[in-house]
Amino acid sequence: MNVAQNIVAGLDRILTMELVRVTERAAVAAARLRGRGDEKAADQVAVDAMRQELNRLAIKGTVVIGEGERDEAPMLYIGEEVGSGKGPAVDIALDPLEGTTICAKNLPNALAVIAIAEKGSLLFAPDVYMDKIAIGPGYADGVIDIDASPAENIANLARAKGVTISDITTCILDRPRHAKLIDAVRATGAAIRLIGDGDVAGVIHTTDPEETGIDIYLGTGGAPEGVLAAAALRCTGGQMQGRLILDTPEKVARAAKMGISNPKRVYRTEDMARGDVLFAATGVTDGNMLAGVKFGRNYITTHTIVLRSSSRTVREIKARHQDLDKF
Repeated sequence: MNVAQNIVAGLDRILTMELVRVTERAAVAAARLRGRGDEKAADQVAVDAMRQELNRLAIKGTVVIGEGERDEAPMLYIGEEVGSGKGPAVDIALDPLEGTTICAKNLPNALAVIAIAEKGSLLFAPDVYMDKIAIGPGYADGVIDIDASPAENIANLARAKGVTISDITTCILDRPRHAKLIDAVRATGAAIRLIGDGDVAGVIHTTDPEETGIDIYLGTGGAPEGVLAAAALRCTGGQMQGRLILDTPEKVARAAKMGISNPKRVYRTEDMARGDVLFAATGVTDGNMLAGVKFGRNYITTHTIVLRSSSRTVREIKARHQDLDKF
């Protein structure tokens, strides 16, 4: 067995269930502050819980997608090293609370999210906007194209799915910048699911349209969230394309420092998340795919999905935690 095979086996054996514990801890911490209107406090407790759990793992981890750059985030910043220092060297993309506003308002689809891959396998993306398009598994390459119009992409998807355009539902972030996109999609006759926040969840929902009712994701959102979403699609066989929006000299310079030499490059799923990838997400609030954390009198329940790219395994874990001291 060569070195790469050893690393993959290590990821599979050691980290699959460990990742679940990482997102569970962050989700429970954030869920205690659901509906309190304090986004910063909810995010901070999730960060603290995730960091504590990450540092128990037998990995040499480097955060490549985190809470911000070193001078912007006290913990889980880009470049921070986590883990015990023993075990495989891995890249980590994370969002301890994806949907801080959602959690603060106790609205659907807030998540605790993490992805781990072999060293050098995740896109080192600056914290800028990214133009995105994504669909779930089961389609031939070329069904979607970020440079095609919304009408063309929706028509091609409907044709590939064997349905009419009116049967297609598009997920779009509800932002003023998307007014023209929303008009263009509605002009096709397709339906739209507008979401207020949480575009990682929006992209992931395309992986199971029968459950979520979402066939395609369109629009701009954070580049870090784009990498996390690509990691999930990499594990399920979905397709995604993204292009960084580097519309100022300052953003171009920041991207260059992170090794991005072509500001107009279109990144595909495998460009953003290569090799063997593990992904886990735990519901903080109830959502289309995952139930939120529930607090019983003597127990806590969590709902998590954990994915692996090399085997295309999707595990759904509903856990009842009776040892409350671990939280």
